[in-house]
Amino acid sequence: MRDHDSATPGSTLAVNAPATGPAEAHPAAETAQPAAEAAGPTAIATAPATLADAAPRPTPAVHAPAPRAAARGTLLAALGVASFSLTFPATAWALEGMGAWTVVTLRSVLAAAVAGICMLVLRVRLPDRRHWAGLAVVAAGVVLGFPLLTTLALETSTTSHAAVVVGLLPLTTAAFSAVRTGARPSRTFWTAALAGAAVVIGFAVQQSGGALSTGDLYLFAALLVCAAGYTEGGRLARHLPGWQVIGWALLLALPVTVPGAALALVAEPPHLTAHAVAGLLWLALGSQFLGLVVWYRGMAAIGVSKASQLQLAQPLLTLVWSVLLLGEQLPLAAPVAAVAVLVCIVVTQRSVS
Repeated sequence: MRDHDSATPGSTLAVNAPATGPAEAHPAAETAQPAAEAAGPTAIATAPATLADAAPRPTPAVHAPAPRAAARGTLLAALGVASFSLTFPATAWALEGMGAWTVVTLRSVLAAAVAGICMLVLRVRLPDRRHWAGLAVVAAGVVLGFPLLTTLALETSTTSHAAVVVGLLPLTTAAFSAVRTGARPSRTFWTAALAGAAVVIGFAVQQSGGALSTGDLYLFAALLVCAAGYTEGGRLARHLPGWQVIGWALLLALPVTVPGAALALVAEPPHLTAHAVAGLLWLALGSQFLGLVVWYRGMAAIGVSKASQLQLAQPLLTLVWSVLLLGEQLPLAAPVAAVAVLVCIVVTQRSVS
């Protein structure tokens, strides 16, 4: 039912009741009728309408779609986070049979092929010229930069270590959003976000012994480029469907990814295994396309800052997948960190941004 449907019947009854209802049910009509007859035929013809106009009409029911839209946006963003939580384990699987450059370029080319087919079938028009700069930022940050830097990091780091470092992504995304879009989250929001980031940093330092490696530098750089891409993608998703935002970014990167894939396949001959193929397919279809589709739609609905805080749960989800899929040992501190992070998520979602 549309929002205004419930108001329509009420208004119709208010207008028609004096003209069609029984006389004894409308005392006001009985009182006015003799006066109307004394005034002449014209007054008699117009009396019912005049009475209807004078009678108080019921206030149209006003439905607030915002809470429902916010709930749906939160669900979509959460599905995106769940998809992203499998990215590092899938990358580790893909690296079992392919080189880092091969994984990065092939995942993007495959995802671009899927996006291109969808756009051809649906006859999607080109975006306005004003959107291309933002799409270029999404392509550079989400399609190229983040996958490349994190894949290079995973050549020397474990997925669990990479997961907790990338747990800082919500804070960096919120900071980029504040600068780029003029968003001004509340103090409660920032306090909870910083607390969640502190938990993630403490967890990372405790697990790594406080030492920073080359892989950590890759991961910190990945945080910056991905936050920029997320912010631009969330902004563009208010003007374009989320799947088109990532679709156009993937197509925009083809002049780089296609030659890169050709060169990588020559320089890094793949040794395909079941894990390598499954990991690559998930990276292309799940992480690179479908996950970003729901993620950008979620950000458009609830805002970049709030959506980014849902990613505080991503490191813990990745740790679970690392145990189940890769056989890595789950740190004892993980349950404590999980509870603290989830509390931060609840606070940031309820705060006013």
